[in-house]
Parts: sequence; structure tokens; C-alpha cells
Amino acid sequence: MKVLVTYNIPRESFAKLGKEHTITMPEGEYFTTEELIKLVPDYDVILGIFTRTIDNAVIEAGKKLKVISNFGVGYNNIDIKFARSKGIAVCNTPKAVCFPTAEMAMGLMLSAARRITECDRRIRVEKESMWGVMKNLGFTLEGRTLGIIGMGNIGKTVAKLAEAFRMNVIYYNRRSTVEGYEKVDLDTLLKRSDFVSIHTPLTDETRHMIGKREIELMKPTAILVNTARGAVINEKELAICLQNKTIAGAALDVFEDEPHVTEMLYGLDNVILAPHNATGTIDTRIATGQEAVDNILNFFNGTPTNVVN
Repeated sequence: MKVLVTYNIPRESFAKLGKEHTITMPEGEYFTTEELIKLVPDYDVILGIFTRTIDNAVIEAGKKLKVISNFGVGYNNIDIKFARSKGIAVCNTPKAVCFPTAEMAMGLMLSAARRITECDRRIRVEKESMWGVMKNLGFTLEGRTLGIIGMGNIGKTVAKLAEAFRMNVIYYNRRSTVEGYEKVDLDTLLKRSDFVSIHTPLTDETRHMIGKREIELMKPTAILVNTARGAVINEKELAICLQNKTIAGAALDVFEDEPHVTEMLYGLDNVILAPHNATGTIDTRIATGQEAVDNILNFFNGTPTNVVN
């Protein structure tokens, strides 16, 4: 089996692949699309990365390609229907990224509520003038309502963590129902929540599901958190709403056109910006690679796992 790895991920992830398998990785950070098109005809497997698109031209060139194992839970970087039409399975890695992403969502939530990153920025400039018992006031998470959009594995993990902060959890899901929490429609969730945390995949249905109309339904004291995919929110409309203080704030780990960020957001104190780093720990990177490798081995052993097409 020949495995083409598109991105330079930790070598520890490949421990289960023996010497009988050929693994090709980029010498630099990643292979370009042009390089992949040249290389892929000789390979059985692509191990891709969630931040890099695997173009249809690459899939078309993969004459021997049987499976694309994506490093990450999101797979909007791959046209999964086109891959299936070519007889190629696409897998993702939902387990390894679950807790780290939920952890990041809670961290962003807490930081926004307690104004941690804002105060860090300002104290470096304002110094002693920052101090004062009635200055820099935020609010606690305890007793607040958290609205979760998308109650899959990550959403459910966020709900469990939120319970530890004594928050009230409601959720919106398009299909399934999760026991133990109140399911509401999207508009109701937006109106009732003190925090809204997004955990839905990016699809044609979810693209720009949060825009000006939805943000205006939220409380003026509410905070919007996104660790899912940037294009679930209309980023330009969110920036204008934050500038106008339509809501209290936002905390974003993902953006519509990464690595580009809507310029207005850089100048706003009521938004926290992170570089798509929810799974950004070395432990998670290794574990995600291992799950991607497990998907490859399971596929060829006849027991496919995490196939999304």
C-alpha cells in the first residue's frame, strides 16, 4: 500500500504502518495541488488535512486511489460526492478532535465572559490605570443559558463541560434528539441564550445560517462562539453587528476565508480571534493522525470506519 500524505504531520502517527507500506510526505509544510496531481497516480491512499483542499483534479488523477483519509472531523475540503462517483471512500477523524474542540469552545466562552484576552491586551498599554474594583467587569458562566447549535459528539461534550460550570443548556439540531437537554428551534435558541456555541458541519444548508437577522434575535448581552466552520456565520455581517454592539461579543476560532480575517474584526475589542487552533495540541495532532491511519487500515481490512460518503 502506498500512502500519500499531503501535510507534514507528526511521524508518531504512522507507527501502525509497517515497512511493507510506502509513506510519502512533503519535505516542506505541504504538497501543492500541482505536486499532488503529479504524485497521486501511483498511490492507493491520500491522507489529507482539513485546512487544504483536495481538488477534484487530484481525485481524477488518482487512478489507483481507493480511500482519502482526512485529518480532521470536517471534510468540506473534499467533494465527497465526486470522490464516491470515482469509487473512492472518504473518512474523517471525529474521536481525536472531540474533547479538544469542546475544551476550546469553553475556553473562548470563559475568556469572552471574563474579558481575559481584552484585559491582557489593555494592561500592557494602560498599566496602572487599568486597576479598579468597578472596572473591567464581565460576568460568570454560572446560571447562564448556553445554546448549542449542532448536538453531535462535540456539541454533547460541550454540554457536559457546561454543566460543570452550572450552566443551563438548550440546543438546536436539525434531526436527532439528545436526551437530558431541551431541544428548541433556532430562533428560540438565539432569543433565549446568553451564549451561542456553533458545532455544526459546513454544508449548503448551514452556510451563513447565522447572519444579521439571526444576530439581531440574540440578547444584547449575548456572546457568539464558533469553533466549527467559519462560513456558518456571515462574517462581514457579524463584524458590523459587533461594531454596533448588537451583541456583547464573539469568540471565533474559524473564519470564512482562512487565513484571511475580515479586517474590521482586528480593530474590535469585543471579539476574540484564534487561528483555527481548537485542536492545536501536539497530543491531539498525533492522535488525529493515528485515527486517520486506523481508518486506512480498517478500510483495507474490510471493516471501514468513519466513512462520510
